[in-house]
Amino acid sequence: MAKTDYKTAVQNLLQEAGITINGNRSWDILVKNENFYQCVLSRGSLGFGESYMEGWWECRALDKMFYRLFRADLEEKIKSNFRMKLLWIKSKLFNQQSRSKSLKSIGSHYNIGNDLYKKMLDPLMIYSCGYWNDAKDLAEAQRHKLELICQKLKLKKGQTVLDIGCGWGGFAKYSAEKYGVKVTGITISKEQQKLASERCQGLPVEIRFQDYRDVVQKYDRIVSIGMMEHVGHKNFEAFMQVIKRALKVDGISLLHFIGGNSTRYHTDPWINKYIFPQGLIPSVRQIGQAMERTLILEDWHNFGLYYDQTLMAWMDNFKRAWPEIKSEYSDIFYRMWEFYLNSSAAAFRAKKLNLWQLVLTHPHSTEIYQSVRPDSFSSFQKVYSNENLN
Repeated sequence: MAKTDYKTAVQNLLQEAGITINGNRSWDILVKNENFYQCVLSRGSLGFGESYMEGWWECRALDKMFYRLFRADLEEKIKSNFRMKLLWIKSKLFNQQSRSKSLKSIGSHYNIGNDLYKKMLDPLMIYSCGYWNDAKDLAEAQRHKLELICQKLKLKKGQTVLDIGCGWGGFAKYSAEKYGVKVTGITISKEQQKLASERCQGLPVEIRFQDYRDVVQKYDRIVSIGMMEHVGHKNFEAFMQVIKRALKVDGISLLHFIGGNSTRYHTDPWINKYIFPQGLIPSVRQIGQAMERTLILEDWHNFGLYYDQTLMAWMDNFKRAWPEIKSEYSDIFYRMWEFYLNSSAAAFRAKKLNLWQLVLTHPHSTEIYQSVRPDSFSSFQKVYSNENLN
């Protein structure tokens, strides 16, 4: 099979998305290694990502390029194109390329550490989508998100709150300080437990190294921010059962997570290998089935486009911090992280991914839940917060 066949196939495919090989627009791709074409056809998204990490191609605006790829639905077009499928089969059969030695050591560079996150995230270290309504920057968007969650939970002083997958303790710190609640955060990351405990010192907050399935106490409120993506489809129902078991009858629970438009049982190969191993984006069907006969759905809120802004803000912070931290990492790590943040932002921009907030209650609850949707966040926040802190 001639290399020109692979090149022509990839060129034609990208052209359908408005992307030109070696073009002069910011979203066009500059190919620096001709093996790129066969690599993409033989390995799909994994080859596309790894070839970028290796420096086989460049793009001045990765987010714009990915947006066009997602909007063009190229995956579906490949499935229905017989010639493209034939080329894919041949590229798999005759691909004699060995993987680069540099990629074999990527695992040693993937121990990101808290220092990078401190520089990339906001001061509260929230590693999930911000709420950008009325927000002027990332820090404010994340405070707005936490405030919105607190309002949806209808927090009151003295209540007990379970934070499943508490990260670095951002929500625990915010809610304990502002609403006077007692928070138990659980995580299975020793590093996160250590830092979260330090950041919440002096507050009515306990950070435990604990799996969510081992929770036995009951709480007034339960929150989980950015955790469902790591639960796995086989455990969705068990996760909901834990919430039901741990939630007081008159309690409220909120889940904040990324949601997909279609039901899948695996994630993108590149993301699975380099970013979120064993992760899975839940679908409406999967979440609905998991909640059946277990919890009552009170509210479902989607603001996925805000994740685009959040990811691009993280990208800006990452690039700004790179000169200070690059001695701890490698150029391959930089390109991997750049690929991850830009492709993810584009997926939300193209509405291939969503950000969902679900409010759930116990099936025996007799309380009427009023949904929260601030039009002007700053004014709404002032009224609601004063009312609940009195």
